[in-house]
Amino acid sequence: MNAREHLWTWFSGPPLHILTILVIAFIGQRLGSRTITKTMNRLASADLIPGPGNIAARQKERARTTGTVLTSTLNAVIWMITLGMVLGEFGLNLGPLIASAGVIGVALGLGAQTIVRDVLSGLFMLVEDQYGVGDHVVVLEVSGVVEKVGLRITTIRDSAGTLWYLRNGEILKVGNQSQSG
Repeated sequence: MNAREHLWTWFSGPPLHILTILVIAFIGQRLGSRTITKTMNRLASADLIPGPGNIAARQKERARTTGTVLTSTLNAVIWMITLGMVLGEFGLNLGPLIASAGVIGVALGLGAQTIVRDVLSGLFMLVEDQYGVGDHVVVLEVSGVVEKVGLRITTIRDSAGTLWYLRNGEILKVGNQSQSG
């Protein structure tokens, strides 16, 4: 067997599999992100709720925020699966790893209750459209303009220029001065 055949034999095994896995993951990430972006742009431009322009602007912001959340979730799932498949190509037995991940998941779940509460609160806040980027709100002791709305954290800039990072799970009441009743 010459050197070229030996190199091809080596490359056609795990290195080619790993490269294929990474390429498929990258393509899946790009296609998924593009699909989510197009869908959210279409949703943002659709006239779902007839009314004043303020409602349409809020709808666009909610669609953009939802698109960001969906894209992040898609990327996390794709790259976790990719990591598992690549580790499998290196000969790592994934059975015990997956079993221990269940035990570790329970321990992390108990320790990360505040993160779960923040994310769930953020989801409900987005679905209920309590506030959005650009709204003037009063939250806890902070009064200012919402600069960013995420699943876990909302950022608000007060009149003095201070940027406040508020965990969504800690926000128990919100006064929104931008929404008309």
